[in-house]
Amino acid sequence: MAAFKIVTDATADLPQEYLEAHDIACMHMGYTIGGEAYGGETGRLMDWKEFYAKMRTGEMPQTSQINPEESRSHFEKYLSEGNKEILYLAFSSGLSGTYNSACISAQDVMEEHPDCKIRVIDSLCASMGEGLFVHRAVEMRDAGKSMEETAEWLEAHVQNFVHIFTVDDLNHLYRGGRVSKTAAVIGTIAGIKPVLHVDEEGHLIPIEKVRGRKKSLLRLVDYMEKQMGSYKEKNDIIFISHGDAEEDAAFVADEIKRRFGIEKFLISPIGPTVGAHSGPGTIALFFMGEKR
Repeated sequence: MAAFKIVTDATADLPQEYLEAHDIACMHMGYTIGGEAYGGETGRLMDWKEFYAKMRTGEMPQTSQINPEESRSHFEKYLSEGNKEILYLAFSSGLSGTYNSACISAQDVMEEHPDCKIRVIDSLCASMGEGLFVHRAVEMRDAGKSMEETAEWLEAHVQNFVHIFTVDDLNHLYRGGRVSKTAAVIGTIAGIKPVLHVDEEGHLIPIEKVRGRKKSLLRLVDYMEKQMGSYKEKNDIIFISHGDAEEDAAFVADEIKRRFGIEKFLISPIGPTVGAHSGPGTIALFFMGEKR
């Protein structure tokens, strides 16, 4: 058994085979689409291609955070499996109340089980940015670092996990309150593709407007070059997530290979919780940099 149990959320968008290979537990948030409930306590998950196909035909998903009772149930399950130390890496508190729910339930569980320790960290990350956060924790755990050493490193470097992404349809950002209805309508007609990032507080922030899809994808790599700085050598692997846009994700990976010589990538679809707000066609790039 691993020295400590790493737990994260489905919002990390890590492939199931990755979770299993690295003994990572995953909490699923609830969502509804087409009048049907998935995730959460339902035990039902929708195939990501079907999810995006429904969105493209006008189905609008609704998502919910993990509440204290749900996270408590998860923590108690991991304890029953013999894990005395649990490191929970949570979805950004700037986007969800899941982190706060976990803090409440972790404290309650530790009071009832004084022989266990649960450390909850706000990753301030989303999608595979959270996945990269988890990946670094896995590397440290497997290198023999303690839970405390791993947690302290992650908290000290949380601002070095850079997120940059573009969306294909402004209307999903409008639904989430990120752009005005006027901006969404005019931008769609003009072929405007916004470039956004996740800021120091874990919020989604628009930073640039680009005309045309290909140019928006290239801007992601431009931003990477700007933000990496002295962290370039630390980027032994790059994470890319996509909203049912595999060819565009591969295009971005090829451009990174060409410009920086980086060869290792983990590319995965954006799951329903994040995808409900970013929509089909989203491309997101995650790496280590000097600052967000």
